[in-house]
Amino acid sequence: MSKERAIRRAAREAEAQAAREARARLAARRAKRKAMLRKLTPRLPDRRVGKMFPRRSRAQRTAITTVTLIVIAAIWLLFDDLATRVALTAALLVALPAIIVAALGRR
Repeated sequence: MSKERAIRRAAREAEAQAAREARARLAARRAKRKAMLRKLTPRLPDRRVGKMFPRRSRAQRTAITTVTLIVIAAIWLLFDDLATRVALTAALLVALPAIIVAALGRR
């Protein structure tokens, strides 16, 4: 009786070992495939690097640029003295980040 149980247990253990090895091979194959896909898939660039207004949407950035250009054009059309034009343009560009944060707030 004990020999039969030992034989059945050995058979069960052999089947379990074969199943574990099959699962391990499958997991290794999936991991390899996933790693290859990760290498081949193009990644989006980091959107935060190199932008002047990284926290703003495209519409907000467009509006900021448009309004800034209109104000600069108004400065250059309304004032005759070159020094005044340059000073007001420089002051606008220096104050622009503070104005944007005050108007649109932080997210």
